[in-house]
Amino acid sequence: MTTRYPLISALTALAFFIGSSSLPASEKATDWPTWRGAARDGKSPDTGLVKEWPKEGPKLLWTFEKAGKGYSSPALVGGKIYLTGSRSGKAELFCLDADGKELWSAPIGVDSEKGYNTGWGAGTRGAPTVSDGMVFAMSANGEIGCFDASDGKRIWSKDLVKDFGGAIPSWGYSESPLVDGVKVVVTPGGNQGAIVAMDKKTGKELWRSKDLKDGAQYSSLVVAEVKGNRQYIQLFMNTLAGVNADNGEVLWKSAWPEGRTAVIPTPVYHEGSVYMTSGYGSGCKLVKIDGDKAEDVWENKVMKNHHGGVVLVDGHIYGFSDGGGLVCQELATGKQKWSQRGEGSQKGSVHYADGMLYCMDEEAGSVFLAEANPDKYTEHGRFEIPRQTKLREGTNGKIWTHPVVIGGKLYLRDQDLLFCFDVKS
Repeated sequence: MTTRYPLISALTALAFFIGSSSLPASEKATDWPTWRGAARDGKSPDTGLVKEWPKEGPKLLWTFEKAGKGYSSPALVGGKIYLTGSRSGKAELFCLDADGKELWSAPIGVDSEKGYNTGWGAGTRGAPTVSDGMVFAMSANGEIGCFDASDGKRIWSKDLVKDFGGAIPSWGYSESPLVDGVKVVVTPGGNQGAIVAMDKKTGKELWRSKDLKDGAQYSSLVVAEVKGNRQYIQLFMNTLAGVNADNGEVLWKSAWPEGRTAVIPTPVYHEGSVYMTSGYGSGCKLVKIDGDKAEDVWENKVMKNHHGGVVLVDGHIYGFSDGGGLVCQELATGKQKWSQRGEGSQKGSVHYADGMLYCMDEEAGSVFLAEANPDKYTEHGRFEIPRQTKLREGTNGKIWTHPVVIGGKLYLRDQDLLFCFDVKS
């Protein structure tokens, strides 16, 4: 099958699914500390948002024009915005204030285009993760760093290839680091252990999943509590797996022979079951997990999600399916409730806030607001981003960064352009 798109997980840009993790006491409900939020489920805690957009769309508050090449969605903690991008030949982490003014920047490593400009776009992929006054960020080449959130000073750094025997996937590492308690957990992939946990304050290795040898793909890890046992769940090309959070031992595996070309969406954990999907015609399935056992509940091709992500709302999955447009699917049975293939609704990313779906069309740059309603599709406004980047000219890249709604504001990114809109007043 011909490769069509790069993988942007942090997003960004890439991958996605629902995890269940507790919100650290140091982070507020109005913060968005990592990829797809504190629970990594793509659902904002915001309420009181507008339910109908005017024809011109919500009010644009500001535009930041120097985000560089890349697909990282923002992390927001304590009134500051953290983002990654490649600028002047370096993969960088940078911090903005609430008005979009840059406060500081710090190099993560080499620009991904040095080895990973495949014609689909260069730059960083994964979103940064903020925890306890530290920011964790990764380049597409696998360089991961820990930085002081106040000034960007580097605290420690590692290399997933050199230090852990990983192998850079075809479109570059796209994962957003998972911070869980004292650990930061990432997926170098490879024969030396596919998943590694480090002490978040020092970078010291705590454990590796040595019995898990799959190559890294583009999904980000999620946390699950199953009968009182904490575990981390990850999706690989042909394997969905859960490992013990204390020591990295493999708890269970579920085969995914349908995986092809690339798998990106982050798995969704919900009450003892894991939902997963991937694109390129692959499909989706629901897996029940119990101790060291994993049993398939159902499998079909209703959802074939490439990298726009899905959200779970009141027992229903919403996301874009290749060739099917925006789809609503019943989690328990896998049955399709509806699909919407109208203008600007063919393929994109989806985010949830206050009863509504915030959908970003990857091609046209249009954003639309729809009800998270399993009974029918109802749209409540659509607009196009003020302008599209020029950095994608000459490439096959699309708008792959996921929307973020937090604190009454909608954040949209197209490479070097980060837009902030008022969606509350």
